[in-house]
Amino acid sequence: MADKQLNYKQYLKLDKILSSQRLLSERNKNHSHDEMLFIIIHQTYELWFKQIIYELDSIINYFSSSLIDEKHISLSVSRLERIIEIQKIIVDQIRVLETMTPMDFLDFREYLHPASGFQSYQFRQIENKLGLNKKDRYQIDNIEYKDFINKDEQINVIKTEEQNSLFQLIENWLERTPFLDWGDTTFWIEYEKAVDRMLNEDIESIKKNSSLTNDIVNKRLEEINRTKETFGIILDESKHQNMVKRKLWSLSHNATKAALLIFLYRDQPILNNPYRFLSKIMEVDDLLTNWRYKHLIMVSKMIGKKMGTGGSSGADYLNESINKHKIFSDFASLTTFLIPRSSLPPLPEKLTNKLNFNFNSY
Repeated sequence: MADKQLNYKQYLKLDKILSSQRLLSERNKNHSHDEMLFIIIHQTYELWFKQIIYELDSIINYFSSSLIDEKHISLSVSRLERIIEIQKIIVDQIRVLETMTPMDFLDFREYLHPASGFQSYQFRQIENKLGLNKKDRYQIDNIEYKDFINKDEQINVIKTEEQNSLFQLIENWLERTPFLDWGDTTFWIEYEKAVDRMLNEDIESIKKNSSLTNDIVNKRLEEINRTKETFGIILDESKHQNMVKRKLWSLSHNATKAALLIFLYRDQPILNNPYRFLSKIMEVDDLLTNWRYKHLIMVSKMIGKKMGTGGSSGADYLNESINKHKIFSDFASLTTFLIPRSSLPPLPEKLTNKLNFNFNSY
């Protein structure tokens, strides 16, 4: 029986894992010491990508339901936190890779053609599952990103294009937020009044300040007018829809209103987990951008302006993807429309009771 007991090596399949680092430089009888590091770093990336997909799939499963249990929001926050910690490790791995010099890389780079990180089908799945729209992708020479991926792996990538992304599911979830209707009024009506009140008070304060010169007064009044115009982008639904048409905004108007409600009233117990969830999803997006940026810096150091091994434009592609491949930037932009707690419209008592999990005990 002792011979049949599972051991560490068997459980982790270490025979397969530790025998999968095969140096092309050795096969070509030109051993390059740093190729081992290069392989292990990228194999580790793929293992972490697998774990991220595993966590994302569980969150997508929760948000695919028409009725989302409050405990699933908490679980989703926990799993996003795990993804975030993995992303931090992924970013830090670049520092390890940077211990390899450009000359060290040149010792084996020629053997890599046409293989490239651009062909990582798991990373493309992550982007699609999060919500990167196919039309928003930066293309190389108008070639579909899928065309760089092996045919047998394209099937799974195409599936992630066809399924609801996390962005779409979050948008649907926000649109179902029940706290926008306040009975005799709505959150949106009261928010617009609060914004007008706040800006009018600022105008009065500037006009009454005798220490300001006419030039400064006019400049500050111009700033407030610009602020009014900025608020109008979301307050006016037609302006908001125009922003969506011009691809300057992605969230629907109702989802935008709900997200803003969550941001403004995050201190209410029932809105705290949704706020944490939206904050974590923004952090995931930021860390993806950070990884792309760090990767860009490293690639620029390693190959300069050379073309990537997979035929991409190397550093130029990475630079363009940093700007184009943000997914949840609308949530970050909502900070533009926050107002001080002192200016917030007071919540109706019935709504406050709901937001505080109030119940009657007998």
